[in-house]
Amino acid sequence: MRLAILTLLMLLTGTTWAGTMAISAMPGGAVIYKKVESIRERRFANLVEQKTDFSCGAAALATILRQAYWLDVDEDHIIKGMLVTADQDLVRTQGFSMLDMKRYLESIGMRARGYKIAPDTLLTVKIPVVVLLEIRGYKHFVVMQRADKDWVYIGDPVLGHKRYSRDDFVKGWNGIVFAVLGEGYDKANVLLDPPMPLTAKSQMNEFKPVGDAELMDFGFIQSDFF
Repeated sequence: MRLAILTLLMLLTGTTWAGTMAISAMPGGAVIYKKVESIRERRFANLVEQKTDFSCGAAALATILRQAYWLDVDEDHIIKGMLVTADQDLVRTQGFSMLDMKRYLESIGMRARGYKIAPDTLLTVKIPVVVLLEIRGYKHFVVMQRADKDWVYIGDPVLGHKRYSRDDFVKGWNGIVFAVLGEGYDKANVLLDPPMPLTAKSQMNEFKPVGDAELMDFGFIQSDFF
């Protein structure tokens, strides 16, 4: 019990610390090691964190390319790639656009599709997509990881993993999902199974890999799966 309390206190108070903790708990004094994950690490697990004011689109795109396609890219790499064709003055004042992201993806041999969908069809989105939210007057690109009948799960480049009620999400969403398509898509990628909120009780894991037919509804082609 003392060990459990100590571990909990370390997780709650050490929000910026993580490492490996030695625990003398085995018979005969043997030492075992337990990796301790900070709250901040959990919040941004598998996400690319935004480093500049205008790069939310680049960070969101990097998250999908890294986790769903296993590409070795980061935010800076994508910023440089998008600036090749983007209006740099416009980027400084308004950030990157979906058109900038589309052009970048095409430059690396991938495809992009934008879909206007109704709020009641969010559950049909079976791949991680980029969406634009307006939060307190600020337009911000995030990754929509998945949705269920009550919640929409977001990978936010600034705030980390978030969960919004469907009604709250729809209030700030422009109704468009931006899908990244190409060869090498991992149908069981980790973005489809976001971590539950830290305060949530244990829940059934609803993650299920998506079939080829459903992926092709979003614009994938058969050759993408080989």
